[in-house]
Amino acid sequence: MIFDTHCHLNAKELYKDHEKYIISAKNEGVAAFLVVGYDYLSSKIAVELAEKFDFIYAAVGYHPVDVLKAKTSELEKTFELLKHPKVVALGEIGLDYHWIEDASEREKQKEFFIRQIELANENELPIIIHNRDATNDTYQILKEHKVNKGGIMHCYSGSLAMAIELIKLGFYISMGGPVTFKNARVPKEVVKAIPLDKLLVETDCPYLAPHPLRGTINEPKNIVYTVKEIAELREKSIEEIEKTTFNNAKKILGL
Repeated sequence: MIFDTHCHLNAKELYKDHEKYIISAKNEGVAAFLVVGYDYLSSKIAVELAEKFDFIYAAVGYHPVDVLKAKTSELEKTFELLKHPKVVALGEIGLDYHWIEDASEREKQKEFFIRQIELANENELPIIIHNRDATNDTYQILKEHKVNKGGIMHCYSGSLAMAIELIKLGFYISMGGPVTFKNARVPKEVVKAIPLDKLLVETDCPYLAPHPLRGTINEPKNIVYTVKEIAELREKSIEEIEKTTFNNAKKILGL
């Protein structure tokens, strides 16, 4: 059994045929899905999917790029969803300096990041972190603003040293399609070295399709490529990686 801890069946590329993608993934051994929001509409759809399927769970929150254009009314409606019983995490939240270069906008990202950490603590939920080109600031905020229920470093691309520090703060390290890329030296090093009980798998579909499907629209069933790569790197059976990461997901998400 596989737990896809970060997928966007709520994205336009997949939502229109979401049942087809779910069936295909189930046939490949994907037993549970965490559909992650990034703004109000995507969070609302994530909750609706979680209501429709007992094996789907939802995370709601504002992506660091999307939060810059959010209306106050939309933010309020999004955070109201945190009370829903199928919402098991707040996310994806964090910092993105790749797309946002303006200093004042980066400061606004930080403010909303901290606010959403506070909301997670108020609602006793873990968080899901989006970090792109902002590792040091992300780490400093997480270090200074304790997340009571810990969280997930989504599609982790940082160093092994930083992964170890984040694990100390209560975070799990989630790997997606990029770990299968031929030139993914650092992610492969991370997978080999971190404690197995802190490792998760994800697709981030429809983005980041694994090798040999790189450049195509990703879908949940493709998580098998990531699991296989991790099994080879760890010199473990596919079944052991599936079982361990599935149980890890249940633990961090409180299931």
